[in-house]
Amino acid sequence: MAQTKSDPNYRIIAEYRRARYDYAIESDIECGVMLMGSEVKSLREKSGNIAESYAAVEEGELWLVNSYIAPYEQAQTWGHVEKRRRKLLVSKRELSRLWNATQREGMTLVPLVMYFNHVGRVKIKLGIAKGKKNHDKRATEAKRDWGRQKQRLLKQGI
Repeated sequence: MAQTKSDPNYRIIAEYRRARYDYAIESDIECGVMLMGSEVKSLREKSGNIAESYAAVEEGELWLVNSYIAPYEQAQTWGHVEKRRRKLLVSKRELSRLWNATQREGMTLVPLVMYFNHVGRVKIKLGIAKGKKNHDKRATEAKRDWGRQKQRLLKQGI
């Protein structure tokens, strides 16, 4: 199989790594983001954070709430607000599925990764998740520890 060169446009901007620990993620969906020019330039410098943010369906639209994009230094006159609500772009079918998951089934929309895709556009991968209880988190941690210990034992040849 021939090796392919990595695409220079594809790049991860921000990642919410703790999401898989705090939530049981059932499925995920890729969304586009409506941004201002200064926000895109700031994200090209990797200055964004989605760790405290969430997505919500309000009045027939999908919004990313409480995400942080640092101000762009060269855009002092027409800059942007760092923690504003940003509209997420999905199809109507996906929007209705997300609304059903959040309103009827009690799920949460958690942003997992913000990245530039292969075309160079900013995308967000949203996870449709259910919050974990403390005993679920402990079970996940015990399973992970056992996997590590098992790998050590296999490496030692016992």
